[in-house]
Amino acid sequence: MKNLKLLSAVPFVALILANTSPPVGVATDQTAQRNQAVAEALPIADQQDFEDARRGLLAQLETDILNEDGSVAWKIDEFDFLDGKAPPSANPSLWRQSQLAAIHGLFEVVPGVYQVRGYDLSVMTLIAGDSGWIVIDPLLSAAPARASLDLANKTLGEKPVVAVLFTHSHADHFGGVLGVTSREELQAGKVAIYAPYGFTKETVGESVLAGNAMSRRAQYQFGANVPSGAAGAVGVGLGPKLSAGSIGLLPPTRELSTDGETLDIDGITFEFVDAGQTEAPSEFVFYLPQFKAFHAAEVVTRVQHNILTPRGAIVRDSLQWSRKVDEFLSRFGDKSEVMLASHHWPTWGGDAVRDKLRNQRDAYRYIHDQTLRMANQGLTMDEIAEDIGEPDFAKTDFGVRGYYGTFEHNSKAVYQRYFGWWNAVPADYDPLPKVEEAAKWISALGGAEAALTQGQKAFEAGDYRWGARLLQTLVFAEPDNTDAKMWLASTYEQLGYQAEGGTWRNIYLSAALELRTPKENDSVNTVTASVLAALPTLDLFDALAARFNPAKMQGEGGILAFNFPDTEEEISVDLRQSVMFPRVGSADAPVVTLSIQRSDMNRLLAQETTLPELLGSGAATFEGDVTALGRMFGALDSQVPYFEIVTP
Repeated sequence: MKNLKLLSAVPFVALILANTSPPVGVATDQTAQRNQAVAEALPIADQQDFEDARRGLLAQLETDILNEDGSVAWKIDEFDFLDGKAPPSANPSLWRQSQLAAIHGLFEVVPGVYQVRGYDLSVMTLIAGDSGWIVIDPLLSAAPARASLDLANKTLGEKPVVAVLFTHSHADHFGGVLGVTSREELQAGKVAIYAPYGFTKETVGESVLAGNAMSRRAQYQFGANVPSGAAGAVGVGLGPKLSAGSIGLLPPTRELSTDGETLDIDGITFEFVDAGQTEAPSEFVFYLPQFKAFHAAEVVTRVQHNILTPRGAIVRDSLQWSRKVDEFLSRFGDKSEVMLASHHWPTWGGDAVRDKLRNQRDAYRYIHDQTLRMANQGLTMDEIAEDIGEPDFAKTDFGVRGYYGTFEHNSKAVYQRYFGWWNAVPADYDPLPKVEEAAKWISALGGAEAALTQGQKAFEAGDYRWGARLLQTLVFAEPDNTDAKMWLASTYEQLGYQAEGGTWRNIYLSAALELRTPKENDSVNTVTASVLAALPTLDLFDALAARFNPAKMQGEGGILAFNFPDTEEEISVDLRQSVMFPRVGSADAPVVTLSIQRSDMNRLLAQETTLPELLGSGAATFEGDVTALGRMFGALDSQVPYFEIVTP
């Protein structure tokens, strides 16, 4: 009788849930129904995009792309599972987009202009000049870029690479440059490299100053550790996935003016337009009058882009973005018979090009104007995201749908650009740290068991957004609570299965994976000796200063001098207890002077060698108090590629 009385005091649903394991890798009925509703609301069966994505196919790679060490850079059949109708575990709109992005091979856009698509996140364009290939955006890593060039040479005839264009400062558009040319060819003048104004400076910010945190966050955005499959990663929206290999960089021969320039490159006329402060702080697009072709770089692609990317970046100016697209429409809309970009497949026909430009322009203007309209009515950032909706043309133009950026999170980015991080709720101005707040919330809810029961009930009701918030709070309060982590993982999984955004799906499924099987993984490493070699020396030291930890500074500071004989540069560092401040030039009476080749400094910072090794071999020498160097380097935090995200 005592046990019966005890049982009667416990809600029956709690008993049922307590004995239920959360589902893994399958869509719930609520998720399946939600995805079916998406399929019924959009013209999923429209085949025009598929016809365009396959148009001009000349050849395909048939074997996996391997890196020099034998590891797989790109698996050719990885996305074959996308053939067929979307399963319940995938949003059918995202599934359709992923099918299109996975179509791979060498394609003729128009005679003389070719693209290699489907072998990296980005697309490499090849233009046949008078004496060789002009390569636009050589992918993220060397092996796919080399394989793409080899495919073109094999199919179209061998040509040397005479020029490379980096359209902007994101790594998937320059990182594979060593697969299509070399430092020796650049130094010998056999190849010229063109980049937009500010490219080198912005590469520093993207890849070095904030590169470690961005790389870890990018694992979530791109689903780097989530296995591909119908219940896993299906694509990023912007492309299939990132290739796996080392990232390189060669310095541009020329950074173009912000005023725009018209250049003849190997017999091809390029009308460049600066597009900085849109999709990237440093970016250009160009028109090719000989081909009546407009190359939109990444400013206009077949998705709605990010105004603030989940991996982290400077918030982009959506108003400037929309105005710049309108400039493209005004200048080149009536001239262009084809529009291509550094992601996705081209658009053919003047009317279609103009429609795409107009819709892209108005998508960013819609987000900008509607966010400000509602903010000026007193709505908070979260309320605006919930109410932003979508413009009418998003129902028929898949190219502005939220496969990469979304109306919801882009509205938050616009809000942040104008109003900052505070959402105008006073309680959110100086909240407790997440872990401390979580413990107090769980206590207020009546303890971990009560919170877990509520989280399970939310899951069973299909209320996944609330369930995720509640269970994440419980996990932050009790990181070792296995039941909470498993239910949270399944909740995130359902949110991923419902997401139309490839990045949203990847973020949720990455979180689920790490909750279930926590382990250390390597982030995409953008800080290689090759990348560092392309950076101005002062910027290199600014990156070191951003790693300076005052708590690790032991002993006296002083002025440290660095002499680089190979580049004929000098840097002095004012080392103090709380700050290290570098400046260009020599120093009077430094406490120590280190003479080192800049190339060896790059290897040192890329952890390919150590200072004692360089000093011992004579590759580096010093005068003065060498322990001052030890104090400076000893106060630098090491880069930790893996840090916790889904748990505290």
